[in-house]
Amino acid sequence: MTHHSNPAEVTEDADIHSVAIIGAGSIGIAWSIVFACAGINVRIFELDDARRASALDAAESLLLEMHEAGLFTESTAGILARMSVWEELADAVDGVGYVQECIVEDVEVKRVLFGRLDELTPPHVVLASSTSAIPSSKFASHLEGRARCLVVHPANPPYFLRVAEIVPADFTSSRAVDIAAALLTRVDISPVLLNTEIEGFALNRLQGALLREAYCLVRDGVVSAVDVDTLVREGLGRRWSVIGPFTTSELNTRGGLRKHSEVLGSVYARFGLERGQDNPWTNETIDTVANAIENHLPYPRWEENVRERDHAMIQVASLLRGFDNPLKPRGPV
Repeated sequence: MTHHSNPAEVTEDADIHSVAIIGAGSIGIAWSIVFACAGINVRIFELDDARRASALDAAESLLLEMHEAGLFTESTAGILARMSVWEELADAVDGVGYVQECIVEDVEVKRVLFGRLDELTPPHVVLASSTSAIPSSKFASHLEGRARCLVVHPANPPYFLRVAEIVPADFTSSRAVDIAAALLTRVDISPVLLNTEIEGFALNRLQGALLREAYCLVRDGVVSAVDVDTLVREGLGRRWSVIGPFTTSELNTRGGLRKHSEVLGSVYARFGLERGQDNPWTNETIDTVANAIENHLPYPRWEENVRERDHAMIQVASLLRGFDNPLKPRGPV
């Protein structure tokens, strides 16, 4: 099945005035904040009595800190007024236009839940899972309404990291994909559509690649664990807050990404071979990436884009100046 996503052309999501969040753990509360801050009514379902009782307090604590930091201007009370907590699933999903599941990472538990959701909600309601790694084909393929099921996996926490992966199964309809993408755009989350179902999706695979190398460097005595964090926090992390790895390659080398791959591609290939990975970049892939990045950049000239990168990084440095990071290691380690 061909999936497409053009949020600008989808108006059906505008009819979604309320959503159901299934699970009041950290991801459920985070999604609730995202939707409520965007003016959407949120109905939170939670089975656990203690977690259900503390859900709104947890949301309020986060909202107060975000409000103090100037991340939104509406009163915290106004946002909280759009949140409600429910102990019966049927009541929680009654009348909603979209469901975001945020429960334990267990295929069988999700299979049962999605079966119930398919029974309780009208066929037009999109059923999305926040799962970090499990394709929806593993828990929704048996459903009569499987065409409306998909994964919408957020970066964590989504109220700060404004991106989410949309991962349709082969049976997911393009309508469900488009509605999910449009709704994410409406709540200021950048939707990234995966063209094929893959375990772990893209975000965690990128993170996993970095973690695999980080563990190897520590294991081999090359660098300490704390210094790995420092390299990412003060180096890659700051850079990646402005541009991604492909744009970094495009702008770090005069001649762009193609020149970068010509100079360093074999070096990175040797790094991979050291770890038992024989998967070099092909010329076709390099051309695909280079064409996409070149078309995406705002200016036709390399020098102008480098200046824009530097300007953006100066703004980030200015924002971070004087910021006392409480998680930064203190003293020698």
